[in-house]
Amino acid sequence: MVSVKKITAQDTYPLRIEVLRKNIDLPHEFEGDLDDSTIHVGVYDENQIVCIGTFMENGIDDLKGKQYQLRGMASSPEARGKGYGKLLLSFATNELEKLNIDFLWCNAREVAVKFYEKNEFIIIGERFINKAGPHYKMYKPIKK
Repeated sequence: MVSVKKITAQDTYPLRIEVLRKNIDLPHEFEGDLDDSTIHVGVYDENQIVCIGTFMENGIDDLKGKQYQLRGMASSPEARGKGYGKLLLSFATNELEKLNIDFLWCNAREVAVKFYEKNEFIIIGERFINKAGPHYKMYKPIKK
């Protein structure tokens, strides 16, 4: 059985380490992980977390209004392509709507851009490279 729910920061760490930080010298704990306004979401298949995402209050100058940043979204390798990421974003979008958030944005890895575009994100700005590789800044309007 598949379910989506809020989780703790610590619940996200195993997938962050396995998927996002493997062979990359970056921390798996994020500044803001423990802030009261931060939301961590997990998708469970049976009793195992297979997809995670962290949503934190943070803004960029390119967007006007109340914003949240998606950080650390990851799916376990065996869970990819099963729709878990879409479920996670749908759940999180509903939570952010309740908070009257205008925009959700992220620094999307280049390999994930098509996934984000399928989930209504739009590229803003130019491609950039950091320690984790090539990225694009992307955003999604939340308020209807």
